[in-house]
Amino acid sequence: MHYFDNKNALTPMQIKELGHVVLYVKDVERSVHFYRDILGFRMIAHAPRMALFSSGRTHHELLLIETGQEPQSRKSYNGLYHIGFKIGDTVEELKAAHEDLIKAGVPIVGLTDHYVTKSIYLLDPDGNELELYVDQATDWKTDPTSILARPEPLQL
Repeated sequence: MHYFDNKNALTPMQIKELGHVVLYVKDVERSVHFYRDILGFRMIAHAPRMALFSSGRTHHELLLIETGQEPQSRKSYNGLYHIGFKIGDTVEELKAAHEDLIKAGVPIVGLTDHYVTKSIYLLDPDGNELELYVDQATDWKTDPTSILARPEPLQL
């Protein structure tokens, strides 16, 4: 059976929402500082070598687990590209976040207008790419193909 072959499926499954992301990090304290103090994620639990964060929407959305190892270089384009976090609904909120990231010395790797969202792409201390975005259009609710609009450079 192939992954995309549903003719032999026993029960129809439907994902309801993305629940959480787990990242291995070299140094959990360094990553706690980044996710809590720079990005503003609310830390809900901390134990040796791990930390849990939540926006309050669910029990947790982010779990960090310390490995003590240097991040591995990307040898392939297969695998995780980035994780997106909605930070608001206005360009002003995105501009303020951009200024805060610059002040904190966070590596910014891109600014993109995706039509339905406007986004900042950045790297966490372990080189994981993150997207901070604000929603800008609701066309996708009636026309899902609007998500595929050609991305344009964003000026903040």
